[in-house]
Amino acid sequence: MNIFDYTIPQNGEDFTTLLEHENIKIVRIVSSDDLERKVYTQKEDEWVVVLEGKATILIDNKPNVLNKGETLFIPSNTPHEIISIVNGTLWLAVHIY
Repeated sequence: MNIFDYTIPQNGEDFTTLLEHENIKIVRIVSSDDLERKVYTQKEDEWVVVLEGKATILIDNKPNVLNKGETLFIPSNTPHEIISIVNGTLWLAVHIY
């Protein structure tokens, strides 16, 4: 599989699990710029990297702007929300259980 071989969804996001092993899950996420506002709170830690595009994630009322190549660690049980995104943003999310 080529991680850059994807189609941008018309709305929402497309999630593809690339690897799931023991306490780690790696997911490719392709985001459209038409996202439903939603607060995520996950039981696992999450580390994300933006491979293409740009996104802003709100954590504790603080916007975290992620440009291409930038990363963010989101501890478990931390509410977070995508508040802006560039169409076609490509991420990797590593979930650590």
